[in-house]
Amino acid sequence: QVRLVESGGGLVQAGGSLRLSCAASGRTFSMYVMGWFRQAPGKEREFVAAITWNGGNTNYANSVKGRFTISRDNAKNTVYLQMNSLKFEDTAVYYCAAARPEKGWGRNWSYANYDYWGQGTQVTVSS
Repeated sequence: QVRLVESGGGLVQAGGSLRLSCAASGRTFSMYVMGWFRQAPGKEREFVAAITWNGGNTNYANSVKGRFTISRDNAKNTVYLQMNSLKFEDTAVYYCAAARPEKGWGRNWSYANYDYWGQGTQVTVSS
């Protein structure tokens, strides 16, 4: 079982930056593929970024590529999402997610690939 707790959300002006953190419980955190998703009001939850167990591979949605960076510190059981050049359309609740090792990397962009979810943190970008 993995418990995920996000933090770092808030209100920021367009063009600004935020760093989200996701603290995970459980001794096997370092084995999990980790992902970030977001959900804006009235929209479906969408993929943002994912990272392999050792940080050796990452994947990003086209809408955030070049602006967001996902990273992880397995010694701290934490995954991060650095968000730069924020836009109004980045406004959403951001969720951290973990996929069990047997799920692999192939569907890292898929909501259905993930087994554990945090409660979410609100990011609001003012225009």
